[in-house]
Amino acid sequence: MNTNWNRREFLQKTSAATMAALAAGAPVSSLLSGCSRTRKPGETTGTADTVILLWMAGGMAHTETFDPKRYTPFEKGMEGNRVLSTFKSVPTVLDGIHFSDGLQSIGKVMDKGTLIRSYVAADMGHILHSRHQYHWHTSYEPPQTVAAPHIGSWIAKELGPKNPVIPAFVDIGQRFTVGEAEELKAFHTAGFLGNEYGPFFIPDPSQGLESVRPPVGMDAKRFERRNQLYNDLISGGPMGEFGSDYQKESLKRSMEQAYMLLNSPEAKAFDLSKEPKASYDIYNTGKFGLGCLLARRLTEQGARFISVTTEYEPFKGWDTHENGHTRLEDMKKQIDGPIAQLIKDLDKTGHLDRTIVILASEFSRDMMVEGRPDAKVREQVKQPEILSDLKFYGMHRHFTDGCSILMFGGGIKKGFVYGKTADERPCKTIENPIHIEGIHQTIYHALGIAPDTHYEVEKRPFYSTPDGKGKAVMDLLA
Repeated sequence: MNTNWNRREFLQKTSAATMAALAAGAPVSSLLSGCSRTRKPGETTGTADTVILLWMAGGMAHTETFDPKRYTPFEKGMEGNRVLSTFKSVPTVLDGIHFSDGLQSIGKVMDKGTLIRSYVAADMGHILHSRHQYHWHTSYEPPQTVAAPHIGSWIAKELGPKNPVIPAFVDIGQRFTVGEAEELKAFHTAGFLGNEYGPFFIPDPSQGLESVRPPVGMDAKRFERRNQLYNDLISGGPMGEFGSDYQKESLKRSMEQAYMLLNSPEAKAFDLSKEPKASYDIYNTGKFGLGCLLARRLTEQGARFISVTTEYEPFKGWDTHENGHTRLEDMKKQIDGPIAQLIKDLDKTGHLDRTIVILASEFSRDMMVEGRPDAKVREQVKQPEILSDLKFYGMHRHFTDGCSILMFGGGIKKGFVYGKTADERPCKTIENPIHIEGIHQTIYHALGIAPDTHYEVEKRPFYSTPDGKGKAVMDLLA
């Protein structure tokens, strides 16, 4: 495989895969597992039936969050290689387990979940955020000749909606008007499974209600005309010209589902103004915090898969190419309270028993190593060996050999720690490495989705994980 794809080549290949998906016929579900064939709509055979993905977009440093190492305070003229963590560590509710300072609230709910300290991201040569995000969300390394479905789309397809009015797959917080927008679109899709299993986008959770009702000033008849015009435009576009009957019908069903939601009482779940003020204020740390609140409300109304992201925008958020320490102080304030409250609220109402909550990022970060020790790649950040300014104090390079993931609920072990990274640089995985296909199949197993689930596309099987070889990590399950 070519491991040096640039952004243009990545787009060309993924665009070609999308057009190929349009031209393909209906995916054939022959040889699917018995449970996938016989399951009734809304029924599951596992320990969970809902998934919430809390996506730390941009590369969350494990040594600065859930796997802290030796703390070294900033001193002008210090050696960068001395710095493993720029925050003090603080105890969690689990004996002997510490988090980085600023994550105390999440630390207090870890008796309800599992901490993975040994996720290893793929070695794909030159590191590009959108390529690693594509890999995490689909389990397939890009580019592919087939448009690979997002994990949320696989789940929506295999399990169907819990509530026919609420979209099965909801994506909260990511705009496509920022850098690498087209690359991000490449994996925010149902691929060959069809549009009805794709994400329902809510870029800003504070405006969620606007996503499920006609614009202000538009009456019902005018909206009907707009809807018909949209269908006409689709028919005359690439979908109408190149799409198969299956794809056209799938798009039609997705539009019908959206229209049904507009007129339903469940649409009130998108209105955050209905939330009691005391609860709203806890979640109101910004877009991500309100996204967690919306995810909780949609879980209660029957959404199947919900993704909430801190949003990937180059050089912002977790994408710390400089000022890593000060930037992470702000990021922790955005996520700590809302995530902890989400877990507590779901637990209090009983929803956590059947809901898997995952916190993850595409890869980690380190001050000195780009890539991994045995597979270093071209350095993208000018990080001096001697730190003369506070802006250099932080984890600014991409690191793929040791990442942290949190998992809660839905049959996941409680108060459990899996894997280990080295205490000295390079802080790489040294026990129980876990890769993305293992994460995906563990989720599928908990949901009762068979490990050999696949469809025939372009006369070859396409599995939920590459070649159907992904295996659930049973040690993570209670």
